[in-house]
Amino acid sequence: MPRTFTGRIALAAAAVATALVVTLTACGSEDESPAAKGKTPGGAGSGGTHTVKTAMGDVQVQNVPQRVVVLDTDSLDSAVTLGITPVGATTVADKAPFSAYLPADKLKGTKPVGAIAEPNLEAINALKPDLILSSKVRDEKSYKSLSAIAPTVFSESTGGPWRANFALHADALGKKTEAKQVVADYTAHVERVTEALGGPAKAAQTKVGFVRFVEGADTRLYLNDTFVGSLFKDLQVGRPANQDKDGFSVDVSPEQIDQADADVLFYSTYGDPKKAKETDITGGPLWKNIDAVKNDKAFKVDDNLWMLGIGYSGAGRILDTIEKNVASKP
Repeated sequence: MPRTFTGRIALAAAAVATALVVTLTACGSEDESPAAKGKTPGGAGSGGTHTVKTAMGDVQVQNVPQRVVVLDTDSLDSAVTLGITPVGATTVADKAPFSAYLPADKLKGTKPVGAIAEPNLEAINALKPDLILSSKVRDEKSYKSLSAIAPTVFSESTGGPWRANFALHADALGKKTEAKQVVADYTAHVERVTEALGGPAKAAQTKVGFVRFVEGADTRLYLNDTFVGSLFKDLQVGRPANQDKDGFSVDVSPEQIDQADADVLFYSTYGDPKKAKETDITGGPLWKNIDAVKNDKAFKVDDNLWMLGIGYSGAGRILDTIEKNVASKP
């Protein structure tokens, strides 16, 4: 999803960085940026800092940040899960809504600050944050400018390492104790759903697959090093042999859709179903001959949740979907 900066964004970045450098110099702190000192001009702060180990090195952050900006869906999930309403957040596309699976009342007052990988630096600076959360894979090019605004905590990437990223976010947010309870609740949820699927032994005998139809690209079979792949592993369900491997996904053409064969199949669509070939493929004989389809165990799910609900709140909603659809069928 990363995109190049437009000329406007690049100019904004330069303007913001320059303005902040001037401000800091005027205060007689030529060698310490807000990120290094753990505070930002105008930020709320909490009087005390701690060190967070990030993908970009150690960063000093306020012990209890009050004005948090998040620049990806995983950090948005983390903040809301830990009881924090960010003052600003990016969206998946320009003028798109925030993640619909999160409670709307938890996002009241959250301002949009650009699209993922294209943060609006002027809008972020105007919110006077005391912490910014994102990842190196999304926003490395903006790190210097973001760090001039507020302490900026980056994970290395997103998706597969979502648990480690949540721990990083919790550390930065001063919510490590609350995070332990979130993890414990999730573990208990997984155990309940596994039992609803017939227990670990039966779950392991059920081959579960995931297919994503993508507008402008081939259809994808998702592997183990993905968010959904990690949830299947937690549930101890089996996986089709061609999907039970390391990696992100395998691309297949409409003529290869039989490779999606599984006992239980979840599928979603990004973009227009016709342009993503979903309409043609699911209406064709190869799809209809897949075991899960023949046995009424193929379930279309919300693409935004399953692909972008990366975090413990999103995972909980997905577990509920799996239990509702699979455990209710013999």
